[in-house]
Amino acid sequence: QVQLIESGGGLAQAGDSLRLSCAASGGTFARYAMGWFRQVPGKEREFVAAVHWIGGNLYSAEHADSVKGRFSCSRDNPNTVSLQMNSLKPEDTAVYYCAADVELKLASSVTYWGQGTQVTVSS
Repeated sequence: QVQLIESGGGLAQAGDSLRLSCAASGGTFARYAMGWFRQVPGKEREFVAAVHWIGGNLYSAEHADSVKGRFSCSRDNPNTVSLQMNSLKPEDTAVYYCAADVELKLASSVTYWGQGTQVTVSS
């Protein structure tokens, strides 16, 4: 059974940094994309960042425009993914979900989800 277990998150002030980590078990995700979505109440779950497998041992990172230059998504090994969040803003407050699938674009098509971890940024 596939599980995505997240760690990190919590409370921060504007300008602070936080790091989220996610470890996958129950399968091999070397040829999958792994990354992060976030959701606030009343809004759709939105893409934040992901690292996609592009062949061989090559991976490529992608970040939403809203977090470019502040967040960095990385794969420490084929079954883990991290999200380093710097220069946090109050609008980054959300529940962050780890995700894995062949491709990560739309939340509605994602196969594997973590349980979610709350990130709250105060001004």
